[in-house]
Amino acid sequence: MDTEKKVTINDVAKAAGVSKGTVDRVLHNRGEVSERSRARIMQVIEQLGYSPNMHASLLASRKNYRIVCIIPEFHNGEFWELTEKGIEYGREYAERYGITVEAVMYDQYDLESFQKACAEVLEDCPSGVVIAPMFRNETLKFAKELHAMGVPYVYIDSKIEEDDYFAYYGMPMYQSGYLCADILTLERKIERIHIIRIERDKRGLSDPTVTRRTGFLDYIAEHYPDCTVDNTFIDPKDKAARFAKLDELFASDPDPYKYIVMFNSRVHFVADYLRAKNITTCRVVGFDVLDRNLALLREGFVQALIAQRSDKQTAAAITAITDYLIMHTVPAKKDNYTHMDIINRYNCDYYL
Repeated sequence: MDTEKKVTINDVAKAAGVSKGTVDRVLHNRGEVSERSRARIMQVIEQLGYSPNMHASLLASRKNYRIVCIIPEFHNGEFWELTEKGIEYGREYAERYGITVEAVMYDQYDLESFQKACAEVLEDCPSGVVIAPMFRNETLKFAKELHAMGVPYVYIDSKIEEDDYFAYYGMPMYQSGYLCADILTLERKIERIHIIRIERDKRGLSDPTVTRRTGFLDYIAEHYPDCTVDNTFIDPKDKAARFAKLDELFASDPDPYKYIVMFNSRVHFVADYLRAKNITTCRVVGFDVLDRNLALLREGFVQALIAQRSDKQTAAAITAITDYLIMHTVPAKKDNYTHMDIINRYNCDYYL
């Protein structure tokens, strides 16, 4: 086909071997279309580079669309800073079509803060929502309200499996925990593993890594049925209290070679302790490529990180909602799993 000629919906229909009406139904998510035909049409659209006139669609609708991203508050260098960068990337795409993108933040250790953020979003009637779920039951209540309003919402970083969400962008959580156990153990003879967990809200309602932890524990149960798994909870806001808890852990386990894991981005809490105590006999595995994690990985106090690009996840989530609002298209897949990249001291400098 002449690449200088603008591709039309008729071109797509002809190449896909379907009617123009069928292509229109796929583009606007209307009516019944077989999965086979839908997949074929989407493939042709990509091959031909067909793009509807989205600006005209916006003008015709005369709507002011607004996407809201609900994420935890953060300090410089923390995991959610990269997510905010993803919001900026997604905003650049959405603003081409007059769609505004806003961020509403909450304290991930405070249920009331999350409830307040959700109420604020609902009151302003968003066109779409991107959410990082921390509090399971409250997230489900929020999702129910969005469903009732007809608002599409996308999970990032983690998801609630049984919920009927629009899409998910992030790691396969259960599999990431299973992989983590394999990397930690290396099929060695292991009698004891220490899981380091963050003390969250006082009622224990926030547990975003529960699915990852389940995958990890299932692996251990299958491969090391006699292994003891201990849980130690540490305070993310009090270094002295963290060190005291880790002192207790090391005093309780006489084995100098310990297997230690964290299921979130805070593995530097453990590695900082090991560095301060000059302990080099532990195998430590964690998640995410924060600068602090990478520095301690290079020094040998962390042996491996399982990494994901939360900025790309967030940008993809905003793009998916934008395309739905403008072109009425839905993502080809509901669950869009990102790579689980294994980072060690020898390849970390080439990752980002």
